[in-house]
Amino acid sequence: ERSVPFTSAGSCNDVSQGDGGRSSQEVIFRWWKISLRSEYRSTKPGETKETHEDFLEKSHLQVQIALIFGSRILDYVFNLCEGKFDFLERLSDSLLLNIISYLDLEDIARLSQTSRRFAKLCMSDELWEQIVRSSCDHITPDMRALAQDMGWRQMYFTNKLQLQRHLRKRKQRQGSQRSSQL
Repeated sequence: ERSVPFTSAGSCNDVSQGDGGRSSQEVIFRWWKISLRSEYRSTKPGETKETHEDFLEKSHLQVQIALIFGSRILDYVFNLCEGKFDFLERLSDSLLLNIISYLDLEDIARLSQTSRRFAKLCMSDELWEQIVRSSCDHITPDMRALAQDMGWRQMYFTNKLQLQRHLRKRKQRQGSQRSSQL
């Protein structure tokens, strides 16, 4: 049986009430030990506070954050300490999808190359469904079913003649399945 440390880290840029209203610029690293062993039951949580400048210079805390949270979070904390805030990172996927749906296709292609998150969002069926809905006056149940089969992105890039052929084939398959069931 072994103890499992649980940790958290964060950058505090809020006004601290205990320091007379000065702005606090700290990285706070907290940890908890959780174990079934009796010798660890009375262990209290630990905490380390470093100023942004000290954090950027001290590698031992950086290593801990990288090991526990990964390099992406470490980069994010570095950027916070340097005053570089990525507000897009804080937006929800649904809000980003809504924003992306207003971009031109060329811009969507470029955006998809900027990060894994944007690549995933730019290829998602939810985005392409929004784009298809905004470009079509009416989506029939047959079109919706076809999009479920082939994907909304594929449906968007398929020309009208091909779509009509796909819809006709789909109706024929459904008709032949119904007749074989009878």
